[in-house]
Amino acid sequence: MSFSEDDVERYARHLVLAEVGGPGQQALRRARVLIVGAGGVGAPAALYLAAAGVGTLGLIDDDTVALSNLQRQVLFATEDVGRPKVEAAAARLAGLNPGVEVRAWRERLTPENAAGLIGDHDLVIDGTDDFATRHIVNAACVAAGRPLVSGALGRWDGQVGIFAGRPCYQCLTPEVPPEAETCARVGVVGALAGVIGSMAALEAIKLIVGAGQPLEGRLLIYDGLAGTSRTARVAADPDCPVCGGGARARSVEGGVVQLGSDFAPGSTGA
Repeated sequence: MSFSEDDVERYARHLVLAEVGGPGQQALRRARVLIVGAGGVGAPAALYLAAAGVGTLGLIDDDTVALSNLQRQVLFATEDVGRPKVEAAAARLAGLNPGVEVRAWRERLTPENAAGLIGDHDLVIDGTDDFATRHIVNAACVAAGRPLVSGALGRWDGQVGIFAGRPCYQCLTPEVPPEAETCARVGVVGALAGVIGSMAALEAIKLIVGAGQPLEGRLLIYDGLAGTSRTARVAADPDCPVCGGGARARSVEGGVVQLGSDFAPGSTGA
């Protein structure tokens, strides 16, 4: 695939990056990324991935835009209130970058539809706000051999991690907490969603172009009040019902994301 003059201008700052360049931008164009949840994490992630030139962006969310979303979900505008999120998001992303194909599903991700949706994409970003859905996403990603970029928000803190085979997200959260906090219950500062969503997009881009050291098997924890961050390694649970028993990370189809045959890397969203 060649670049048009407009492409060269649009992606000029990528093309001069040694870690991206022409081959990396072509990899972005070939990539198919599914974003589960067009909320606080998914909204800024979608904007930056569309701007970066990811060829196909899938969005799945069954919700409509509420006025209270606009404090942090920067993908939407006041006139979108009451509109299906995926419909409003698709229109905004097409306006940002008409070269990106946006696929939209106005539904919840369930055990019945997860395998097909996730298997049709190269990489998944999960920004959902409940652990049950996160576990469904994780199990489908492990089964399909797709890397999972997970982002979550608290009041003033957030976290981003990548799970690809083993350890998986369920190793980190084996059970659904009975009293899990949500942004609706405890609140969240709006700009934090931009930080975590942008980090999730950045990690996805690193995986796609093969740059740097993605957060594979690690969790980056950001404290917005203190202005600090730290990373913690996620331990694989030998008894994990999802990835235990010698589960292997597989290469993504199309050569966009390449993971090793044995993956052994050195609160909720809104």
